[in-house]
Amino acid sequence: MFLFCEKNVTSHSMKNFDIIKIKSLLSKPKKIVIVPHRNPDGDAMGSTLGLYHFLLKLNHQVVVISPNEFPEFLNWLPAADEVLIYEKQKEETSKIINEAELIFTLDFNALYRVGEMESALKSSDCPFIMIDHHQKPDDYAEFTYSNTDFGSTCEMVYNFIEFLEQTSLIDKTVGTCLYTGILTDSGSFRYPKTTGKTHRIVAQFIELGVENTSIPNLLFDNNSYNRLQLLGRALQNMKVLEKYRTSYITLTQAELDEFKHIKGDTEGIVNYGLTIKGIVFTAIFIENKEENIIKISFRSQGNFDVNQFARDHFSGGGHINAAGGKSDLSMQETICKFEELITQNININENN
Repeated sequence: MFLFCEKNVTSHSMKNFDIIKIKSLLSKPKKIVIVPHRNPDGDAMGSTLGLYHFLLKLNHQVVVISPNEFPEFLNWLPAADEVLIYEKQKEETSKIINEAELIFTLDFNALYRVGEMESALKSSDCPFIMIDHHQKPDDYAEFTYSNTDFGSTCEMVYNFIEFLEQTSLIDKTVGTCLYTGILTDSGSFRYPKTTGKTHRIVAQFIELGVENTSIPNLLFDNNSYNRLQLLGRALQNMKVLEKYRTSYITLTQAELDEFKHIKGDTEGIVNYGLTIKGIVFTAIFIENKEENIIKISFRSQGNFDVNQFARDHFSGGGHINAAGGKSDLSMQETICKFEELITQNININENN
């Protein structure tokens, strides 16, 4: 079921009222800002750009502002070159946010997920619309479309357009953006939240001309030599705790520098840990000297809840089977903490 609710209202009976109000908000041209989370991935960029192209068709003045740069492998997305980067254009983007009449936040549900940009968003007094599929949404938005049953925010954006009775405005360009996020966040349609409707939506995109055979190549097969070398190092660094059905990978800043790491090069590496027979929980720990943290991604299979694990121990969160976190400790101290949690506090076998 699709839940729209006004701020601090959770009743399903509000759905029709909310849709009517949102239709009214969008009935006349407005200055609209669309924001993804910091370090945006395929779903974040696909959903923001898909919504961007749709809202342009309704004659709105639309700007996508990303908190920081997005990976190079997403540069081909339609209008990716129109996206403004807050970290590089703080004065310009802050002015646009201040003048916005409506702000969409996509693929995140807590304002701290935009980093430094949080203060600029909090200073705005215009309505916010949140569209997101992560657990435990904050209540900053006047309208919240939050549902963890969906595998991607892009699929939810399609539903949002459907709520507005405007699916006739979805063309190849909109479909290309939304297809990208569905593809990436579903693990190429392998993850459990991929439904029959997911495939039916994608089938519509393909019928519109979305190039479903070339997009996976652009996303996954356009590797640099250095990225493949980095992948090789990551796999060499993999450790397996067979008794606890767990694996993990480490990458230090020195290793990232050695292979001339650029944003996006480590995307998807964490998933290799789950390809080992018998492994149900995996993680990757990536050192970031600039931020002085260890960035962490967790993945699981079955019922082991990495969202709760990340929230409890590594200041993070996400989904049951995919989450992120961070550590202010050194790499060695972080790994020691992780292994101690696995061996002493977590019985993964009971959860699968």
